[in-house]
Formats: sequence, C-alpha cells, structure tokens
Amino acid sequence: MPLSEYEQRVLEQMERALTSDDPRLATTLQSTPRKSGLRYVAAGIGVVGGLLLLVVGAATANPWLGVAGFVVMFAGVAFAFSAPRKRASGPVGVVDGDGKVTPPRGATKTSPPSQGFLTRLEERWDRRREQGGR
Repeated sequence: MPLSEYEQRVLEQMERALTSDDPRLATTLQSTPRKSGLRYVAAGIGVVGGLLLLVVGAATANPWLGVAGFVVMFAGVAFAFSAPRKRASGPVGVVDGDGKVTPPRGATKTSPPSQGFLTRLEERWDRRREQGGR
C-alpha cells in the first residue's frame, strides 16, 4: 500500500530535519555497506587455489610452493572477512528547507594534522601542572 501525499511530505520533512540536525547520522543511516557475493566467491577461489598449491607443494616435497599456497589461502580468508573500503569521506552538505544542499560549515577549512598519542599526553600533563598539580 503506497503512502499518501501527506505521509510522503511528512516523511520528507523528517528526513530533511534529520539531515540538517545530524548529517553524520543521516549519512550513516543512508549507506548500508553490504558485502557482495562476488567478494565471497573470489575469496573461496583463493582459498581453494591456495589449498591446491599447498597439497602440490607437500606432494612434490617443494616447501616454497607449500608456503605460497598457505599465503594464498590466508589472503583469501582475510579478503573475505575484511570490510570493504568506504567511498564517502563525510557528509556532502546540509539540506535547507527548500531542498537545496549547501556545503557543511568548516568544509573550506583544512583540518590540522592529527597529533600523536604521546604529544597529547604531554600537553595534558603540562595543563595539569599549570592548574596546580591536579
């Protein structure tokens, strides 16, 4: 049963409000990463090929072929269980009430390079010493 025009308008308004309030959540909810069946088929072929190499390497007393077979099997399993790469790096923009998409605030600014763990730890230590040993 299709939605009525009123229900469609209300749903669109809710989507716009969600996108403008929390663009990161809206992006997360819109993109549902699914692993394709082709990924599992390729991994299965890699595992079977690696197993064959391992058996042939053991039968011919060639250890390098067996090691190569094990590496191919391991790579196939790792490929099957690894997550696909994300294509989107963040929200594209904010949807206005008119339905126009504007770039998010701060999109023109470049983010400072991330600091290492030890640098942040030293800064926290220095701030605590300045505040009186807390």
